[in-house]
Amino acid sequence: MNDTNQKLLGNTLWSIADQLRGAMDADDFRDYMLSFLFLRYLSDNYEIAAEKELGKDYPKVNGDDRSVPLALWYAANPKDVPEFEKQMRRKVHYVIQPAHLWNSVANRRRNFYSVKVENYFWGRSAGFMLR
Repeated sequence: MNDTNQKLLGNTLWSIADQLRGAMDADDFRDYMLSFLFLRYLSDNYEIAAEKELGKDYPKVNGDDRSVPLALWYAANPKDVPEFEKQMRRKVHYVIQPAHLWNSVANRRRNFYSVKVENYFWGRSAGFMLR
């Protein structure tokens, strides 16, 4: 990538960041985004370590399925969870419950907005709004 393209890319990324933050102070936005990036980093590393720890027992999901594999494993193996978490504390030094993994949080937001949009359009066509 030449210098001109690199500068153009940098300017485009800054423009996108400015649009995303809207009226929010840049420092507040930075703190907000760093928190999300940190959660994403911890979640991704935790899921990789969990997949390695569980081996063939780690649930497989198809490409279109947004299920969180570790949540599926927790639901199917409640008696094994304490030992698994103990092992994860030894290996990665932290535990993230499946409901708090990045993909679970993202799915909740995705589902929230999906329901809200459906309610908006359904309520609007019926002459009232669902709140």
